[in-house]
Amino acid sequence: METDKNNFAYGSIPRHIINLAGPMIIAQLINVLYNVIDRVYIGRIPNVATLAMGGLGLCLPLISIIIAFANLFGMGGAPLCSIARGQGKNKEAEEIMGNSFILLIIFGIILTIIVFLFKEDLLWLFGASKSTISYANDYMGIYLLGTVFVLIGLGMNSFINSQGFAKIGMLTVLIGAIINIILDPIFIFTLGLGVKGAALATVISQFISAFWTIYFLTGKKTILKLQIKNMFLKKKYVTKIFSLGTAGFMMAITNSIVTIICNATLQTYGGDLYIAIMTIINSIREVASLPGQGMANACQPVLGYNYGAGEYNRVLQGIKFVTLTSLSMMLILWLSITIFPEMFIKIFSQNQEIINNGTSALRLYFFGFFMMAFQMAGQAVAVGLGKAKQAIFFSVFRKVIIVAPLTIILPFYIGINGVFIAEAISNFIGGGACYITMWFTIGRNLKKE
Repeated sequence: METDKNNFAYGSIPRHIINLAGPMIIAQLINVLYNVIDRVYIGRIPNVATLAMGGLGLCLPLISIIIAFANLFGMGGAPLCSIARGQGKNKEAEEIMGNSFILLIIFGIILTIIVFLFKEDLLWLFGASKSTISYANDYMGIYLLGTVFVLIGLGMNSFINSQGFAKIGMLTVLIGAIINIILDPIFIFTLGLGVKGAALATVISQFISAFWTIYFLTGKKTILKLQIKNMFLKKKYVTKIFSLGTAGFMMAITNSIVTIICNATLQTYGGDLYIAIMTIINSIREVASLPGQGMANACQPVLGYNYGAGEYNRVLQGIKFVTLTSLSMMLILWLSITIFPEMFIKIFSQNQEIINNGTSALRLYFFGFFMMAFQMAGQAVAVGLGKAKQAIFFSVFRKVIIVAPLTIILPFYIGINGVFIAEAISNFIGGGACYITMWFTIGRNLKKE
């Protein structure tokens, strides 16, 4: 029967999670490559690489805001679909998916208009200088044309993964990433378009990813079908999507806020050089976070399905498995970055000044990085089980309550290193507090039930 397809209530929980995690980690890696590949190529533009890299770094908060809205409707709707499927309510799941899709389109159009009107003022606010503003403006002006494609590609891919089609989800971003990797050097170097070429390649790639996502979700192989009749907004679904999706939204928005504060502080204490270094560090972090985040995302449809089916012991089993697995992988990555920092920096820049100053900054920033596994696991459990309040708290606590204030305060006493140490402190306090809170508010209730 179609309702038994990708049924997570039977079979090994670890195997279900691993089967989803492998393709999802690869898919997320490929998705990160959209922006990271841009930075690798931009870091090799003759004569202006450092300034161009700094300009691109100024765009990251705006890109994070766009991704935040993809999270709002993708991470808000997909877990609700998993829970509905677990309850055998496929019609309701399709209505949730249709409502999420139309919300992505509406907000994609609104975002494009608003950010385009105010982008230059925002870039100055984010720490731009006379040397970097032109690069930031050029990149963002073109990138914004693909806002709707970004939201559809990222947001709707969550619904492919939530049905258990992780390999299709991986293929969605693989197609776009390959095109981006091919087009980047052609547009940046061969046609001499520089940062404009990087943005143009990204927009074309995102359009193709969005097209493929819609193609699959309207085709014959999907369990839940995207249909026009389900795209008329219903208050009960919109409210639930916003409520649960706020966690993923706040996670991206708080990342944006912290990046803005970091860039402004770095401009004051270190100038354009340190904004370029932070852009590289953020790029390394995006890639290093993938295994832990991939495991966390992969567990959500499995936990949500079993929670909907009333299989609470299996949910607890999944929580323990994803915690230990994520922690092991993050620990290995932290050691690698700590021992070989220069190797990672040289992927993005051959500038000796960036390498010399970036090495110590990278070690400070990543200190205790393995503790992020607890943050990821705790938040994934809250989102997967539809616990909106806990998920939102976990998203806001580490970035807004810990990182942002410390980023402003510490440099007064210890100089520019305070910006990087702020992140390290948050890894321990934020990760530990998030997981302990999750276990006492959600884990204990699961044991009782």
